[in-house]
Amino acid sequence: MKNRLFRAVTDYPVWVVTLTLLLVFAAAAGAPNLVFKSDYRVFFSEENPQLTAFEAMQRVYNKSDNVSFVIAPEDGNVFTPEHLAAVQKLTTEAWQIPYSTRVDSITNFQHTWAEEDDMIVEDLVLEPETLTDEDMPRIRQVATSEPLLVGKLVSPEGHVNVVNVTVQLPGVNPVTEVPEVTAKVREIKAQFEAANPDSKVYLSGVVMMNNSFAESSLTDNATLVPLMFGVVLLGMIIMLRTFSGTFATVLIIIFSIVSTMGIVGWAGFFLTGPSASAPTMILTLAVADCVHILTTMFYEMRQGVEKRKAIIDSLKINFQPILLTSVTTAIGFLSMNFSDSPPFRDLGNMVAIGVMLAFVFSVTVFPALLMILPVKIKPRPEGKRDLMHKLSDFVIANRRKLLPGMSVVMLTLVAFLPQNKLNDDFVKYFDTSVPFRQATDFMQDNLSGMTNVEISIDSGESSGINSPQFLKVMGDFSSWLRAQPETDHLNTLSDTIKRLNKNMHADDESYYKLPEDRELSAQYLLLYEMSLPYGLDLNDQLNVDKSSTRMIVTLRNMTSKEMVAVENRIYQWFEANAPQLTVHVASPNLMFAHIGQRNIQSMLIGTTVALILISVLLGIALRSVRYGFISLLPNLAPAAMGFGLWYMIDGYVGLALSIVAGMTLGIVVDDTVHFLSKYLYARNKRGASSEEAVSYAFASVGRALWITTLVLVAGFMVLAQSSFKVNADMGLLTAITILIALVVDFLFLPPLLMKLDNHVSAKKGDRNEVVN
Repeated sequence: MKNRLFRAVTDYPVWVVTLTLLLVFAAAAGAPNLVFKSDYRVFFSEENPQLTAFEAMQRVYNKSDNVSFVIAPEDGNVFTPEHLAAVQKLTTEAWQIPYSTRVDSITNFQHTWAEEDDMIVEDLVLEPETLTDEDMPRIRQVATSEPLLVGKLVSPEGHVNVVNVTVQLPGVNPVTEVPEVTAKVREIKAQFEAANPDSKVYLSGVVMMNNSFAESSLTDNATLVPLMFGVVLLGMIIMLRTFSGTFATVLIIIFSIVSTMGIVGWAGFFLTGPSASAPTMILTLAVADCVHILTTMFYEMRQGVEKRKAIIDSLKINFQPILLTSVTTAIGFLSMNFSDSPPFRDLGNMVAIGVMLAFVFSVTVFPALLMILPVKIKPRPEGKRDLMHKLSDFVIANRRKLLPGMSVVMLTLVAFLPQNKLNDDFVKYFDTSVPFRQATDFMQDNLSGMTNVEISIDSGESSGINSPQFLKVMGDFSSWLRAQPETDHLNTLSDTIKRLNKNMHADDESYYKLPEDRELSAQYLLLYEMSLPYGLDLNDQLNVDKSSTRMIVTLRNMTSKEMVAVENRIYQWFEANAPQLTVHVASPNLMFAHIGQRNIQSMLIGTTVALILISVLLGIALRSVRYGFISLLPNLAPAAMGFGLWYMIDGYVGLALSIVAGMTLGIVVDDTVHFLSKYLYARNKRGASSEEAVSYAFASVGRALWITTLVLVAGFMVLAQSSFKVNADMGLLTAITILIALVVDFLFLPPLLMKLDNHVSAKKGDRNEVVN
């Protein structure tokens, strides 16, 4: 069957190429169906408990997705008539942002005070055009002493302020909604900066984060994929010195990528930050099959074999190893289906499809292209030994030193693996060149972080929030939470009720406390709510029957481990002080904080399943349980060593890195399979000794292994330049792991094979016959 296939592709190359083009065009027709979803919720499966809790809270209270205009006047003073007038105008214009439901700023803050027996509720800055310098001390004093403002909408020093726009995206067409909001926000920012050149505006918030996911990925695809094509072209021309082979390889890459993206488009996939890196990965992996076929073909042609026979011989020799490595690579990526994060499942499925398509193209249309294109190879001069011969001589001569030496190096690196910390900081998912990251860092340094935690406290009874007992718990908890070192700001209803109590007692500061009468508290709230303008009501803090309230605490930007610790302390406080109340803690930040740990646990299962499947396949393919077990060590060691080295580079393992072990497992098997298959071929078919078999493996496949490794490392290093840190870290650690795999397979596996096989004596044929 295989021989008929090989003869067909070499006898009818034009028909093979034509049929392939038709199939590729048919598949590619599905690519326009692919759309990019930028909502951070795509990172979480529907059964994710943190997402479920957050969405349940958003159904009770108003949604909290937002855009923050962070405004920094050059003179460092927010409280000037000119700046406040500009802020008031921006506050008004922000209502024009699509899907906006609320706009909060220092100018429209609902300031309350007493006037004889009346309570006045109005904007803090009512008529900005009439403001004078004499009005500034009063406005500054109110703004910088009001707990609802200071640290959230204005800095304590009064040098930075925020206009915060709450946005409720319908979710009907998420592909267009976020870009629509972003476009209007940027338009308003540009107008503000043009009218106020002495002020700088930064854009932060959840909506801008969502948009950054899409923009970073699209920018990467526009830059990294062409860059990777350039790296592959340059690398193959330099290392293989063949234009025809390089051209044919590039076509296989294009066919693989286009077909994959078309097929997943037909299947209803959508693109996200992680899955958008699939073309770069497919591009990199598709090269390996072609390089193996080319190097074996060149090896044969250098021995004087004519082109057609060299192609067929190369296909015969490489078909099983390429099939096996393609299947194991696909299994490694398919193990990502155990991930708790859907985008990584999609990435795994897309790359697995691409790898298998690359295999099909490499054994059909690739040899057909080689038959059509002119390929000239000069025969190698008799007796000339290349780098691989020299490396095999070195390894054989130093095998007794390399085996223990490499064992020590491997064990040392693996020993550092447990030192890595499971942590994530979702703001740092973006490189510092990304405007959203710059804005969020600026806001953290000058005002408060973007890390929000929402806390819903349920009294269990209608109007229960007015109960003196409930109010006391809320007040005590608010004081405790503000005292936590991580807290930047707290938005709590208890502050509003304290202020109203003071207002209703002629602004007597001694009454700035929670009332002890239920009816009094209810009357205060009713009077206040009736005085509030549209869009500034208390629906973001109260449910319909006033049985529960929501606090929003803003924390400094922190890692996932620190955030989970804060969450646990909140629950512990209520268990100790108010066990009768029902409390829920949720937020997007908490969702990201938990998913890294959940992903590692799920990927451990996936990697184990992949390891078992790959081990069974290797045992069957190598027809030896013994060599199947031997192969496990060089297959498992690279990922463990890579994570050990990662401790020295970064030391933190987050959402992206939790899938690297399973992903690289299938890739690093490639080197081991190709080396072992050539070793066993020499041992079983040519009657070689273990030393001679090692020399043959180096001579026949060594060049292909280091070329494919360099291409793979270059490809993933290109991905490591991504402005989306999830992809960048994944690319860097994968490149490190692949490079380590080559070192292990060149310097550890051969001495191990010779050590285990040293009892087998050399059979007929001298070394030169085996090698040459």
